[in-house]
Amino acid sequence: MTTVDKSIVTDMALAPDGHLKIDWVQAHMPVLNRIREQFEKEQPFKGLKVTISLHLEAKTAYLAKVVKAGGAEVTITGSNPLSTQDDVCAALVEDGITVYAKYNPSPEEYKELLIKALETKPDLIIDDGGDLVSILHSERKDLAVQVRGGAEETTTGILRLKAMDKEGKLEFPMVAVNDAFCKYLFDNRYGTGQSVWDGINRTTNLVVAGKTVVVVGYGWCGKGVAMRAKGLGANVIVTEIDAIRGVEAYMDGFAVMPMVEAAKLGDFFVTVTGNRDVIRGEHYKVMKDGAILSNAGHFDVEVNKPELEAMSSSKRTVRRNIEEYQLTDGRKIYVLAEGRLVNLAAGDGHPAEIMDMTFALQAMSLKYVNDEYEKLGKTVVNVPYVLDEQVARFKLESLGTSIDFLTEEQKMYLDSWAEH
Repeated sequence: MTTVDKSIVTDMALAPDGHLKIDWVQAHMPVLNRIREQFEKEQPFKGLKVTISLHLEAKTAYLAKVVKAGGAEVTITGSNPLSTQDDVCAALVEDGITVYAKYNPSPEEYKELLIKALETKPDLIIDDGGDLVSILHSERKDLAVQVRGGAEETTTGILRLKAMDKEGKLEFPMVAVNDAFCKYLFDNRYGTGQSVWDGINRTTNLVVAGKTVVVVGYGWCGKGVAMRAKGLGANVIVTEIDAIRGVEAYMDGFAVMPMVEAAKLGDFFVTVTGNRDVIRGEHYKVMKDGAILSNAGHFDVEVNKPELEAMSSSKRTVRRNIEEYQLTDGRKIYVLAEGRLVNLAAGDGHPAEIMDMTFALQAMSLKYVNDEYEKLGKTVVNVPYVLDEQVARFKLESLGTSIDFLTEEQKMYLDSWAEH
């Protein structure tokens, strides 16, 4: 790693390629561009420090630049060891943002970089998966003192935050960006759906049509993955623990069954649950020779790799981001991207136009929590609907389209309880 000013990155010589990536996404993020113009005029973060932990690639980099345009002193680090892009990190350093990140750090290095990002003593944070919040509430409580609040990006992080909130341990307000309409309806469904298959297809170079795809979990991410698999010509099976989602998947045209049954049939497996061990030893025992396993949940715990390794006689890397496990009975099972987020560890993540909406919500939510933190309390906070709808309206305008508005008579009609 190289130290430049306060930053720690891999190689500053990579910066030109990083700038090209950031320029490309900026040209395809009109909503965030509009918010940047507002921030440049209003300077909502003037004099404040902001620390960001997100998948550190070009779209995230542009969000950091938008926050900086609002007057903040910005520090950024990664939220997953395999999703950081070293050229983007170098470009951000040249753009005046402090960076503590590198591709594929050891677990110890990864933790150290997170802590260094927090040692800047931020007033506000943006988190992805809850790592920053966890550190601030455990071994580095001293760094939490001046944190006004922040925003959380993903399902996994919100689950962790709500657990802390329930126990009364959360020390500042956190906005649940993942629960906003303009996040899960588009980012989780269309973003995950497309980027997961981008990652799988570019990594394996195998056909999907005619194969059986098992989607583990039918939340909004699972819906997107299943929809795109169907579009690629796959036969899709959904496994679930929620009866309502199981019925929904069935009525969407997918087979629904327990994982132990689906494991016998799948050619590709994609986990999107936010939970651990959803594919484990009992499933490996019945899988086809050549089954391909991938994960699109935040942490690399959904596919139980220790159990797979214990059942294997050998393990080798057969292609970039593909590990082959040969079981003692001769069958081979393949794991993509070490069981980490396949769409980011083996791809470029969600499309820029999708992240445009999500990161617009992040920027606006950060401003909201800064404006209102004294009133919000130490709890998990929903994104106000007015912000959610504003992002959607900006998006429609960027597409050159519009929607209707209620007339005064229609408003009165809807507000009336009398007989119509």
